Amino acid sequence: MANTKIEIEKLEKIQACDETKFIKPARLWYLQDGKRKSWEVVETHDSVAILLYEREAEAFILVKQFRPAVYLQNHDGYTYELCAGLVDKEKPLETIAVEEVLEECGYAISEAHLERIVSFFTAVGFAGGEQTLFFATVDESMHLQEGGGIDDEQIEVVKLPLAEARRFMFDETKAKTPGLLFAFMWFFEHYDK
Repeated sequence: MANTKIEIEKLEKIQACDETKFIKPARLWYLQDGKRKSWEVVETHDSVAILLYEREAEAFILVKQFRPAVYLQNHDGYTYELCAGLVDKEKPLETIAVEEVLEECGYAISEAHLERIVSFFTAVGFAGGEQTLFFATVDESMHLQEGGGIDDEQIEVVKLPLAEARRFMFDETKAKTPGLLFAFMWFFEHYDK
């Protein structure tokens, strides 16, 4: 796996967001068992994520990208993730998933290639967005472009050999998402017997 780095020279400041593009921080007030309570929440978009498996390479296709919030925790900031995207347009989830696979990983697939796995909630302590997880098998003939995202996204496409995936799951030196871990467990239960 390649090891591209974006170096942060210094963390300049952290401040509250008054205007946001993708999330809306709020304080939620509610009554529970007759007691008035409050909780800080973030309204966010739902998302799709796609576990990609390339047959010839016998490898998962992942994305590696810099996440500033993770940088605050580990001073590295790079995460290994499934190909994924926000549901921020009025399109079917499958259409958004197909678009994300091409944009981020460079593979042209059709909606018929997608197998829906399950939907679940993420970041439940403060956000609770719903993510729908898909699976698709790809091959080199579908690899039409480099991938890497759009606009100023800096996404590195990573091929993780199937033979290394179980060890990778438990390698705490590589930041990864719970969705990726769940998707691998699903794959091993359904396809790798």
